[in-house]
Amino acid sequence: MQKNKKFTLNDFSLTISSFALQVMLYEVSCYPSPGLVSPVSNGAHKDMDYFTFIDSTAVLSKYLALFVQEGYSNRTCKDIFDSIRTVGAEAEKDMFNKTQGINTHKGMLFLMGIACAATGKAIYEKKPFKEIQTIIKEMTEGIVNKELLSLKDNSLLSHGEKLYLKYKNEGVRGEVERGIPTVFEYSLKLYKENLNLNLNDRLVHTLIGIMTICNDTTIIHRHNQETLGKVKEISKNIIKLGGMNTIQGKEKINDLCIEFIERNISPGGSADLLAVTVFLHFVEQYLLTV
Repeated sequence: MQKNKKFTLNDFSLTISSFALQVMLYEVSCYPSPGLVSPVSNGAHKDMDYFTFIDSTAVLSKYLALFVQEGYSNRTCKDIFDSIRTVGAEAEKDMFNKTQGINTHKGMLFLMGIACAATGKAIYEKKPFKEIQTIIKEMTEGIVNKELLSLKDNSLLSHGEKLYLKYKNEGVRGEVERGIPTVFEYSLKLYKENLNLNLNDRLVHTLIGIMTICNDTTIIHRHNQETLGKVKEISKNIIKLGGMNTIQGKEKINDLCIEFIERNISPGGSADLLAVTVFLHFVEQYLLTV
């Protein structure tokens, strides 16, 4: 791609959305991924398999491009966020129809939708990669206060909302309002630093790294805060051993796969952040070319 070449909105949106599609497939394809669905294992999931994720990813592909197109605009970040939530609601309906009611990508859709729209906004305003985090913060400013602080317990609450009432865990809303710091301040660097690993191992290594710090509501929903704390500690020890860079680290990750299946632990929030990590890595490289 030649620098300064002119591209249409359609070009941009299809290119950026292809990155999102690619990393969603990467996330479900890497192994060993403790507790998660992969081509090798259904992990700690009895209601879905690898092909369920392929089906879900395929049906969401058009919406990924729409998120980028919504972001590529002179509207305020707040207005863009409101519009992508409408798009996201339609995408969620299509996902559930395709998977017959199985939640494969709800959290991913929220995070990736925001990342795609923020990228579109950055391209529209000709801003550098580092400004994407600022755009995300502007898009989601006040979301915790607006949507969580005023919650009252009822049967219609989502898992994340119920967990906030019980544990005050802000979940994915808190993560985006802070500008996805798990990715921008930690996992992007980790992914870049392990270029020596093959792609599969690099993905797994980054996943384990994210698990050291992610306040994963999928884990808390199935278990509790104590289990999340233990998962973080185990993951930290694996990274200290070298993760996918060492035989000892690989052995511990394989052991964790067995343990997570036995204990029904799934780090789904960390998996979503892994995909966003690699997506933003691709975006950073792409923005250097346009």
